[in-house]
Amino acid sequence: MLLSTSLLNTVNGQQSPASGFNLYEESSEMAGNIIRYEQDLRAIEAFYSPREVTRSYSRSYKPVLNSPEQRRRLLDIDRAYLSILQVTDFDAMNINGKVDYILLKRNIEDHIRKLTKEEDDYQTISQYIPFDDEIYKIEQGRRRGVSFDAEQLAAQLNEMVKAVNDAAALLEKKTPFLEKSLALCGGEAVKGLQARLKGVFDFYSGYDPLFSWWVPAPYRRLDSALQDYAKLFLTKERVTIHQKDDGSGIIGRPIGREELIRQLKVDMIPYTPEELIALANKEFEWCDNELLKASGEMGFGKEWKKAQEKVKNSFVPAGKQPELILKLYNDAISFIKERELITIPPLAEETWEMIMMSPERQMVNPFFTGGREISISYPTDDMSHDDKLMSMRGNNPYFSRGTVQHELIPGHNLQFFMNSRYKSYRDNFNTPFWTEGWALYWELLLYEKGFAKTPEERIGMLFWRMHRCARILFSLNYHLGKWTPQQCIDFLVDRVGHERANAIGEVRRSFVGGYSPLYQVAYLVGGLQFLSLKRELVDGGKMTDKQFNDAVMKENGMPVEMLRAILINQPLKRDFITSWRFYDF
Repeated sequence: MLLSTSLLNTVNGQQSPASGFNLYEESSEMAGNIIRYEQDLRAIEAFYSPREVTRSYSRSYKPVLNSPEQRRRLLDIDRAYLSILQVTDFDAMNINGKVDYILLKRNIEDHIRKLTKEEDDYQTISQYIPFDDEIYKIEQGRRRGVSFDAEQLAAQLNEMVKAVNDAAALLEKKTPFLEKSLALCGGEAVKGLQARLKGVFDFYSGYDPLFSWWVPAPYRRLDSALQDYAKLFLTKERVTIHQKDDGSGIIGRPIGREELIRQLKVDMIPYTPEELIALANKEFEWCDNELLKASGEMGFGKEWKKAQEKVKNSFVPAGKQPELILKLYNDAISFIKERELITIPPLAEETWEMIMMSPERQMVNPFFTGGREISISYPTDDMSHDDKLMSMRGNNPYFSRGTVQHELIPGHNLQFFMNSRYKSYRDNFNTPFWTEGWALYWELLLYEKGFAKTPEERIGMLFWRMHRCARILFSLNYHLGKWTPQQCIDFLVDRVGHERANAIGEVRRSFVGGYSPLYQVAYLVGGLQFLSLKRELVDGGKMTDKQFNDAVMKENGMPVEMLRAILINQPLKRDFITSWRFYDF
C-alpha cells in the first residue's frame, strides 16, 4: 500500500522519504562495526552466563561476575575489534564515521581496562575460592547437555561443602582485612558460582530421574554454604566497603579523586573535580543574585527563604497534581512552539502518558521523573501527615513549572522517541552529560528566553538551578571524602531550601540509588555544555534555534564534545583527546 505524498511529509513531523534520504542521518561508515561489536559481546555474555528460570522464559541468562573463561573470550572480542580499527582508513570517513570510530575505540579500551582490573582482582582472591574450577566445569557440561553420572556428581558437591567451609575458615583468619575492591570481587565471584550451580540444578532437576534422586540434598547444602560464604566476603566488620553510618542511615561508596578524574575523561569532561566545584560555586552566585531580585519583588527583601516559603505553600489539593502537570506541560509546549525552538513530532506529542509514583519509590525520588512517561511524585493516603505536606510543598506549581518539559518534551520523552529512530546503534555511547544535560539545557534556555514571567515563577525555576549547583558540590565533595551524607542533606536544606524528607531522598538516590558517581554532576555540567554549543552556533549566526535543536536530536546520545565535532565538522585525529573548555570562569 502506497502512502500519499502528504502523509509521507507528515510522518512523525520529520523529513520524509519524499524529501530525499541522507545516509548520515541514520548511519555512518562505522555503524556496522559498532552493531557487530555489541552483538558479539552480548553473544559471549549470554552463552557464558548462568541460565535463570523465569515465568516468562526459561532460558534467560543472569548477569554475574564473569568467569575466567568468559573474561578471556570478551577480551578476545575487544582485541579483535581494536585490530579492525587499526586497519580502518580513518581519514577517508565522514565526520560521523570519525566520531563513531573515536567513541567505539573509547568503549573498547574502557572495557579492556575493566576486564583487566577484574582479572587482577580475581587472581588475588582465587586462593579463597579453590573450588571454582569444579563448578565452572560442571556448568560447561550443562551448556551442551552432558549427561552427568548423578551419584558421582552428588559426591562431588558433598565434598565441595567441606571445601567452602575450609575456605571460609581461612578467610576468617585473614589479616590485614581485604581491600574494598577485592572483597567485592570475592563476594560477587561466590554469588556467581552459586548462580551457575543453580542454573545446572534447574536444567536437570525433574528431567533426569537419577539426577533428581541423588543431587538435590548435597546441592542444597552447597547452595546454603555458598550463600553464607558470599556474605562473609561482604561483612562490614571484616572489610571497609562502606562509609560508617553518620546518623543519616545512608551508607555509600566514595570513589576518590583519581577515579573521579578517570571517569570525567571517559565522558570527555576536561576539568578536575576542583574546577567543577568552582564552576558550581560561580553558578550558585548567579542564582543567589537572581533569587534576591525575585524575593525583593515579592516584598521579602533579602529574606529569600520567606519568599520561597510562600511559593512552597502554593501546592494544589490532593488529587489535583495530574491536572497541574498537564497545564504546566501545555504552558511549556505553547511557549516553545510560539518561538519555533524545535520540531515536535506529532506522534511523540500524542503518545506520552502519566503514571503515579509508588510510596516506596518516592523515598528515593521525591520529585516526579520522566522518560517514556511522566511519573508523578505526590502523597498517597498511607503516608504520615508530615510526609504528605513535605511532598506537596516540594512539588508545588512553581517548582514543577521549570521541570515538566525536562521530563517530557523536549526533554527525556523526546530523547527516547528520537533515539529509537535516529542512529540507534549509538545507544552504548550515551552518557548522563548528554541525557540529563539536554533536559537541563531546556531549563536554562527557557529561563534565558523569559519563560518565568513572575517572581514566583523565577523562584521556582531558580530552586532547581540551585539544586543542580548543589548536586555538583555535594556529590563531588562526598566522593572526594570531604562530606558525609548528613552534611549533604543539611546543605540541601540550608542552602537550597529543600524539605528535609526530600533532601534525604535526594541524597539517598545519589549514593545508594544505583546511579554512577558522576550522574548528579552531569545535569548542570551537561546543560552548560549544550548552552555553550548553542551560543557558539546559534548566537554566532550559523544556525537557528530550531536547526540546532533538531540537529542534536538526530545524533543520539554521546559526549557533547563529540556532538560539537559533528555540528562544526571539526577536523579529528584517530588518537583524539578531550580538550573542549566549554565554561568561561
